[in-house]
Amino acid sequence: MRSDSDLTARARIRDAALELFGAEGVNRVSVRAIAARAGVSPALVLHHFESKEGLRAACDAYVISLVRGGPKADLEDTAGLAAMLDAGAAVRRYLGRAFLDGTPEAAALFDEIVAATGRWLDDGVREGWARPSDDPRARAAIYVTWLLAPLVFGDHLSRVLGVPDLHTTDATLRHSRAGIEIFTHGVFADERFLGAWDDVRNERKPR
Repeated sequence: MRSDSDLTARARIRDAALELFGAEGVNRVSVRAIAARAGVSPALVLHHFESKEGLRAACDAYVISLVRGGPKADLEDTAGLAAMLDAGAAVRRYLGRAFLDGTPEAAALFDEIVAATGRWLDDGVREGWARPSDDPRARAAIYVTWLLAPLVFGDHLSRVLGVPDLHTTDATLRHSRAGIEIFTHGVFADERFLGAWDDVRNERKPR
């Protein structure tokens, strides 16, 4: 049976790994560096997690559980996904890197969110607040990708928007409102670009 101090040390090691893995990438971070950040010995890191890969798997499981099972999590209401991801910056950076690295856990979560978003948008079509789509699954996937983009492109968005921290309330309201405006009103005033894409698609169909 683990003591409270063991559990505290384990959580401290995990949090240190989350911060370093998210900021620098798993391959660039050593067990010794994680131990130093957590204020423990490298031996204690290995005692709790056996290896760096074991620690990385524990970080994956922890972050995915926050998104999937936290008190605000509701994968059927993806309008609230921003609130669902309202965690510390280290967790958000780690999740963004996990999506880029393509871990099995992150891939499963992405697929789950896309499926839930598809159901949510289907409800919207039936209720009249969402437009029908020629490709509902592709639309759901693009919508989720937009919601998660700040996790992956946070540094670039911060630079372009001229904000030091993309995750402050004011910065989040700014970039998320721009996205909602696009989804609500669109960007193009006519269908010339949609028609051009359809022409290319039709030309590629077997005759």
